[in-house]
Amino acid sequence: MYFASELVEVAQGNFTAGRLALTYVGEAGIVFAVLGLYAVQRPRIGRLGLYGALAYAYSSVFFASTVVYALAAGSKNWAAVTHVFGGWFTLHGAIMVAGGLAFGLAVIKTAVLPRWTAVCLMAGVVLVAAAAGMPTAVRAAAAALPQAAFVGMGVTVLRERWRTRKLRAIPAR
Repeated sequence: MYFASELVEVAQGNFTAGRLALTYVGEAGIVFAVLGLYAVQRPRIGRLGLYGALAYAYSSVFFASTVVYALAAGSKNWAAVTHVFGGWFTLHGAIMVAGGLAFGLAVIKTAVLPRWTAVCLMAGVVLVAAAAGMPTAVRAAAAALPQAAFVGMGVTVLRERWRTRKLRAIPAR
């Protein structure tokens, strides 16, 4: 959903209440997704994974709150919101980068989820931070990487759960 909201912003050029609502749902959902992805790798993912997941989730809560502000204030675009939050965006962006790098490294070490998803997440959080002051289309392209990583991780978890459930359903001879 979050990435879909980025594409809507690219198409519309400015914020709309519908686009911001979609962004909020997507951003809030990231919190639960990353914590769930941490949980399915326990206990092997260790403290690095826990701290990375918590940092990423925390920063997502902050960014979701900026969407609430944009809705309440009637902000028209990204520049208006970044002007209000200034250094707080930078701080929480750094927390998201650190969390994404830590979580990605822990995913690689754990080897429960595909390595490519971790690499994609790690590259993605760096690109998202680097694209912060760039045009909307560039920010949306950068946001595609971490979102693809989370989708890949989620699909892997669901596929494994389905496969395991299917195997249990086959009667023993």
